[in-house]
Amino acid sequence: MGYNFFALMILQLLTINHFKQYLFTINSKMMQKVFHKRNLPHFHHSDGIYFITYRLINSISQKVINELKVEYRSPKKNETEKFRRMLQKYDKALDSGELGEKHLNNPKILDVCKLTLHYPDGKDYRLICYTIMPNHIHLLFELLPKNKGISKIMQSIKRISALESNKILNREGSFWQDESYDRLVRDDIELYFIIKYILQNPVDAGLVKNWSDWKHTYCHPHYQVLN
Repeated sequence: MGYNFFALMILQLLTINHFKQYLFTINSKMMQKVFHKRNLPHFHHSDGIYFITYRLINSISQKVINELKVEYRSPKKNETEKFRRMLQKYDKALDSGELGEKHLNNPKILDVCKLTLHYPDGKDYRLICYTIMPNHIHLLFELLPKNKGISKIMQSIKRISALESNKILNREGSFWQDESYDRLVRDDIELYFIIKYILQNPVDAGLVKNWSDWKHTYCHPHYQVLN
């Protein structure tokens, strides 16, 4: 696909100056592919299952960014295992809560985020699962036919939730980090891993003992891989 998840995640965490904007669309009978460069590169299919992570602004340190960059550049035979290790390291930094605010602990903001996640369900995507952590959100969905595209879906979700959250907090300025991190799910094995990972995130972060105790997690009944 030109850029894999690791490249996206590392590039998205780095400060990159002024990529030229462009949009290149290829239409075919079976599939539309969109390559969109804003500040960072993305390559999207118009269908498939996507794993998205988006976080509050300034919620991860430059030290972690540099470490992830080194690991990304290191040669590894098993790219899937590399993805898992880097995701876990990335999440560990977020879950530590060392930097940034924890606005997603606010009950009113939690409600706003949940509404923006459920609203596209049945319109642009089929919602599979999500979990809302204090400073980031993991989201998994399957794109539906005639969806408006991942970039526009995420722009809507983040724009509306940021606007309403800033009203609640009586603040101005950026709420979310500009870029979201997305990965096209490759197969059923990876799908199982990602669902389990999302559901277990509050447990791994030490917030609850059982995934079902976290009130800010949703999983479609057909995809519940944990008891």
